[in-house]
Amino acid sequence: MILTGPEITAAAKDHRLQITPFDLNQVNPNSYNVRLGPTLLTYTNEVLDACTRNPTTSIEIDESGFVLQPGELYLGHTIEQVGSDQFVPLLFGRSSVGRLGLFVEITAPIGDLGFHGQWTLMLSPVRPVRVYPGMKIAQIMFFVAAGAVDLYTGKYQAATGPQASRSWWDSRPVGVS
Repeated sequence: MILTGPEITAAAKDHRLQITPFDLNQVNPNSYNVRLGPTLLTYTNEVLDACTRNPTTSIEIDESGFVLQPGELYLGHTIEQVGSDQFVPLLFGRSSVGRLGLFVEITAPIGDLGFHGQWTLMLSPVRPVRVYPGMKIAQIMFFVAAGAVDLYTGKYQAATGPQASRSWWDSRPVGVS
């Protein structure tokens, strides 16, 4: 079962889910719009290695915006800190952003019960597209969880700003130390 806009508002007010800052104008019929934060990360190595830390460089987006280039992966973040111990959040790009050829989240839209923080956005443009800090970039829907709950306590908990992959943290191949 998906939460409707009025139920998202009620759940934010009674703290069954957290959205900080919360703005009633960002509530949709069955989702909540989140905005792009001012910081982007890009990886600096041409080849990325899943078993090591990959170096990044930071880009600050000012009010004139920043042009994302095709063939580059940008890690952005939401301004809002979002999470819930009761509802499963799913993040998707907004259709108006997708119509510009900007993929916001392709492989990891589901949030864990118990995660609370800013969401890292994986931004991949089909063609050059200018983005701005504070623009509505994605939307989060909330689903009712059924069954016993095991709250998230993982490596991205309480994230602020974009988070580079920590696949090296727990995915070393067998026999590699």
